Amino acid sequence: MADTKHKLHALFIPYPLQGHLIPAVHLAIKLASKGFTITFVNTQAIHHQISKAKSSSGSSNDNNDIFAHARQSGLDIRYMTVSDGLPVEFNRSLNHDQFMATLLHILSAHIDDLIRKITQEGPPIACMIADTFFVWPSTIAKKYGLINVSLWTEPALVFTLYYHMHLLRRHGHFACNDNREDIIDYIPGVAAIDPADLPSYLQDADISTVVHQIIFKAFAEAKDADYILCNTVYELEPETISALHIKKPFYAIGPTFPFNSSKSIVAMSLWPESDCTKWLDSKPAGSVLYISFGSYAPVRKKDLEEIAMGVLHSQVNFIWVLRPYIMSSDAEDPLPVGFMEECRERGIIVPWCCQMAVLSHPSVGGFLTHCGWNSILESVWCGVPMLCYPLLTDQFTNHKLVVDDWKIGIDIRRCNRSVTRNEVSAKIKALMATELGDDLRKEIKEVRRALENTLKPNGSSEKNIDLFIEDLKNKVCAQYGTATSTSSSFNTKPH
Repeated sequence: MADTKHKLHALFIPYPLQGHLIPAVHLAIKLASKGFTITFVNTQAIHHQISKAKSSSGSSNDNNDIFAHARQSGLDIRYMTVSDGLPVEFNRSLNHDQFMATLLHILSAHIDDLIRKITQEGPPIACMIADTFFVWPSTIAKKYGLINVSLWTEPALVFTLYYHMHLLRRHGHFACNDNREDIIDYIPGVAAIDPADLPSYLQDADISTVVHQIIFKAFAEAKDADYILCNTVYELEPETISALHIKKPFYAIGPTFPFNSSKSIVAMSLWPESDCTKWLDSKPAGSVLYISFGSYAPVRKKDLEEIAMGVLHSQVNFIWVLRPYIMSSDAEDPLPVGFMEECRERGIIVPWCCQMAVLSHPSVGGFLTHCGWNSILESVWCGVPMLCYPLLTDQFTNHKLVVDDWKIGIDIRRCNRSVTRNEVSAKIKALMATELGDDLRKEIKEVRRALENTLKPNGSSEKNIDLFIEDLKNKVCAQYGTATSTSSSFNTKPH
């Protein structure tokens, strides 16, 4: 039972993937700065990978607690790990379906055991903040009498498409032998969307996969959540968010990243980060194309080759992040033979880097991206227009927002088709050195202004997170029969 005479204690459980972990860590820090006690739970495998990356980077921080430095700054964040059901050394990148199956069937038992232990040792837990893609939050929250807060780390548009899967099925746009291809105009809060812009899993003909099982179960659970927090901005998706709020308390609280710094006080990178500053300093302003396809989705070898040749023929300076297992294999070099020899003077390849540090550097003038949501928000914040090459899941829908709705990027891939080197080269040149690129930079400044305004003291995201805290506090008081007045030890203002 929660005691509101003490700070509210939130159990925070991010999905064990890089793109989900980053906004979760930032949000946990923000809530702690507003008076929460946070118990943050990583899987042992994620913790092991973070610790390994820190060691490889020469960090001297405590490898047993990624929040040690945050606590030294006065934040009340505890840190725990739990098994995901697989050995730590198991290669989850090369065995994707087996990894997903453990998240579907096994992880919940370990979470259950962990919550039982925490409830016995205290302090009492008021609520659980868990990623929407987990398949057990509502069930476990009910078992332990916890308020269930669902964290959605993607745009509200993607959330509402999954939330209304039943409408897509009813109208023949999803889970049919021959999905309809006409425009979808019946989703509440969505004016219209082309089926090619749906998340990839809602375009699939085979819906028996383990990922589809996760999606179906996760959104059945999400519909029972008490509150939904979304890493988006109201001003960017007002109609969609307003329609969702009618169905469920839905708070746009993004972007969660610290807007006054490119470096987090908490280690959360799964790979060692290369420092590209010296190389970037040697290049003219706006001359460098940053290339990264994120932390998760694989790229086809043929497409990688065509993109590489397009980059080569464009003659631009570039930094290219090629993470391990970029092709879902352990191939040593996914690039064409001789590629780096031909462009050694104007390009570097790194396995991973601090993306915000690179994007915010004055020499970077464009971003060839997979359209992951974190990457889009970071690119907008740094004022860098995008070349869009979506690969999987929400990235196709994110691409629509960037190219069609906000007009801050150019697509080089649509409808899951292959790319050609000539097209890649031409669009790189257009982004980096034409009036079109200049127009995109003007538009992205306007979108960035929306992000800046929402994070001001009276901005929508700041108001929404304070409203969520107040609503949560009142629900805790009502649920446990205590007074609704604010405890002097619970401060809703940032420290």
